[in-house]
Order: sequence, then structure tokens, then C-alpha cells
Amino acid sequence: MSTKLGAREDLSRKRLPGGEAKVEFVELFFDLVFVFAVTQISHGLLNNLTLLGAFQAAFLLMAVWWVWVYTAWVTNWMDPQRGPVKFMLFVLMLAGLVLSTSIPEAFTERGLMFAGAYVFMQVGRTAFTAWAFRPHDRPNYHNMCRILAWLVLSGVFWIAGALAEGEARFALWIVALVLEYISPSLRFWTPWLGATPTTDWDIDGGHMAERSAAFIIIALGESVVVMGATLAEVELNTGVVLAFLASFGASVAMWWLYFNVGAETGRHRIEVSDDPGRIARIAYTYLPVLLVGGIIVTAVADELTVAHPDGHHADLATILTLVGGPALYVFGNLMFKKVTSGMVPLSHLVGLALLLLVGLVGPYAEPLPLSIATTVILFGIAYWEQRLGESRAAHKA
Repeated sequence: MSTKLGAREDLSRKRLPGGEAKVEFVELFFDLVFVFAVTQISHGLLNNLTLLGAFQAAFLLMAVWWVWVYTAWVTNWMDPQRGPVKFMLFVLMLAGLVLSTSIPEAFTERGLMFAGAYVFMQVGRTAFTAWAFRPHDRPNYHNMCRILAWLVLSGVFWIAGALAEGEARFALWIVALVLEYISPSLRFWTPWLGATPTTDWDIDGGHMAERSAAFIIIALGESVVVMGATLAEVELNTGVVLAFLASFGASVAMWWLYFNVGAETGRHRIEVSDDPGRIARIAYTYLPVLLVGGIIVTAVADELTVAHPDGHHADLATILTLVGGPALYVFGNLMFKKVTSGMVPLSHLVGLALLLLVGLVGPYAEPLPLSIATTVILFGIAYWEQRLGESRAAHKA
């Protein structure tokens, strides 16, 4: 609907009573940039399987996730079908390509490129959203002003770190990312505007759940690509084929573990909540990065296993990826389900204990049986949870 001459267009989503915000095609198009970013992080970890490499990969993933999830919040509030919002997403895509391209050398030659693109995306998107909300939605306008203040502060450390080198750069960037990660828990408190009540984060719960699920699908897609690309480059034999099947099975089990029960439970919980912003702050802002991290580490383990399934005992890096990836994913699911259902699944606790046991025997085994064992454990957890859910449903009926 057009506005009066000189009045600013209202770009917020128009929600019908009882209706649900739809994930638009332009949002999915925007996500394509992050397929590339996840691939860059995965390959970077594979090429630098050291403690430092693991810390750097985790850091980069947390940064990439943060810029994506903030955009998901914005498109929950604003209508991506409106021209200015769509244009904003296209601009963010371009900056995201620059960000993703610089990931492999973010800690060396392309630090300023990475930090500049990151700060541009975070500050630029938030400033645009505050400008759009100002005439029509004062609570969200003030919320965006608070967020903008925090992002400008962190931006100083991002740019300062980019101008530094080595350990100084990493230290300054850690400060920047810590500032951004703690700000939602402080409800973006500022001295002049105070803190934002979570009840002001009036979001569409179904849309937020679907957007978070989309990023997990992106990460699972990366693991499938890694498997296929690795299989295409190695000589086929029985060990390679079995390793490929085990790796594919792990991806299927991961999908089952989140989407069969957890995703729907979380979606329902946030849709019926009187304070969906509080749930979204934890379940769909902080926790999904654990799931994505677990998938990425597992993808690295898949590539190592398919390329070298047998003939030698697994080295420490292979063991840590083979066991650590699934363990991180299971732990992320456990925390997500605790937040959304109020219960800690026993199946997940038993699965974590079994994965620890696999890790302890890892130095005495070849990569292939370790991969098969972790896949079986993942399937076991997912099956246990599904059977428990079916039993509860039958009891209620």
C-alpha cells in the first residue's frame, strides 16, 4: 500500500491474526552466500588440523553465523518482498561474498577485507533497519539503536584487529566477537536507552524456526558435497565404499536427530510462547552454532576417512574429528531440546558416553571402524528418541 507523499514507507511484515510469516525466495537466495562461507571454513579446518586451526575455524564460524542470524532476525521483522528490504539483502549478499572469499586468509593478508566486510554488514544492516523502523515502530527503533551502539563498539575492535598482526589481531577480534555475543544476553543495554525487554522482540516463531533449520540444511549440504567430491578423487575399493556409506549414514542420522523431533518441538514451543523473543534468543540465536559446528567437524572427518579408511591406526586429529563432530552435534541437540521442551533426553546422554568410549579406543583402531561406530551411535540416538516420542503419543491417545 502506498503512503502519503513525503511519508516513509512502512517496510515491516504484515501478519494476519493466526497467520505465519513465509520464508521468501529472496531469503533463500541470500543463504547461498553462506553455503560458500561454510565450505571455506570446512576446507580451512581440513588444511590446518591443529589446535590453532581449530580455534580459528570455530571463531570464523561464530562470526559467519552471527552475521547470518542477525539478518534472519531483521527479515523476521521486515518484509523481504518490499523493494528496499530486497535491495538491502542483495547488498549484504555482495558483502557476504567478499567476507567468504577472505576467510582462508582472514588471519594473514586479507584481515582488513574480512573485518571491513563483516562490520559493513553488521552496522549497515542495523542502521538501515533503525532508519526504516523510526516512523512506524518506536520500540523496535530503540531496539535497533541499542544494537547499533554495540555493533559500532565491536566494529572498532574488528578494524583495529585487522590493522594489527598475528596474536594481536586474534586477541582484538576475540574481544569484538565476545562483545557481540554477550550483548543479547544483556538485552543490548546502553547508558541512554537502557535494555530492551524481550517482550519487545515480537517475532514470528515459525519463521525463525524455519530460517534456523535452513542454515542447518546448508551445513548438512556441505557435508554431502565433501563426501561426493572426495569419493570422485580416490581409487574405489571396499574400504573406500564402506567409509563413504558410513559418512552418508552419519549425515542422514544427523538430519533425523534434529528434524524428526527437535525442530518440530522447538517450532511449536516458540509459536505458542507468550515471550517468543526470549526463546529465540537462546534456541535460535546461540545454540544452532553448536549444531553447525558439529556438522562441519564431521564433514572434515568424512573427508579424512573416505580418503584413508584403513591401513593404519587413526591419528589424533582423525580421532578428534570423528568423535568430536558427532559429540558436538549431539550436545547441541541436547541443549536445544532442553530449552524448547524443558527435558534433557536420556538418549543423548547415553550417546555422548558411547562417543567418549569410541574416542578412548580410537588410538587402537583404524578410521573406518571408528566412523562406522559413530554413525551407529547417531542412528541409535535418533531411533531411541523417535520410539520414545511414539510411545508418549500412544499413551496420550
